[in-house]
Amino acid sequence: MHVTAVIPAAGAGVRMGRTVPKPFLPLGGIPLLARTLLRLARSQVIDAYILVVPPGTEEACAQSVVAAYRVPVVARIVPGGPVRQASVWAGLQALPSGTDLVLVHDAARPCVPVSVVQATVEAAARDGAAVAAIPATETVKEAGADGRVLRTLPRETLWIAQTPQAFARALLLEAHAAAAADGFVGTDDAALVERLGRPVTLVPGSAENIKVTHPADLEVAARLLAAQGEG
Repeated sequence: MHVTAVIPAAGAGVRMGRTVPKPFLPLGGIPLLARTLLRLARSQVIDAYILVVPPGTEEACAQSVVAAYRVPVVARIVPGGPVRQASVWAGLQALPSGTDLVLVHDAARPCVPVSVVQATVEAAARDGAAVAAIPATETVKEAGADGRVLRTLPRETLWIAQTPQAFARALLLEAHAAAAADGFVGTDDAALVERLGRPVTLVPGSAENIKVTHPADLEVAARLLAAQGEG
């Protein structure tokens, strides 16, 4: 089975408060995107990578990330779209012809455990769609437009979705095409598959699999990587 990873890394990272695009920010002296790719490569379950980067940074990515850190089997570097969903779609258009399974992983999650990547690919190969997630540990309230609580959601049924998420190639392409036709924008790829009425398997994720969103997250990620022996 041939697995291609699509890595959406086209976000400007406005909340980071930096002029450098988030994927190229240093994390322990290494660009965030390179950190994530090197971690994924350790899983040994990915055959090719499609990197989706801010338009105009393709050559910079090729030099400062792929060449500088000898990232293996990068098939294509393509410009992203205005939102994450559009960027993933751009990556899907560049898939190698022999791809059977597509793994989507946020460039901003450099601390993902290798075992989570492996388990997600295994579950998707078996079931067609899988998403790493962790159980909700806090009480979750649903609120109305006026800011008042409508109800308390049953915590025991709630999971917090992460990436990686992996899907059979044809299924993910169908889900994205249907969402585009309907004008639907989801917050992750699993939501697009769910709209088709197809089951998505939950794979236990990890609290260490943080998403770098704010400046302080870089410090947290650096500590996690150091604790994992990759500082």
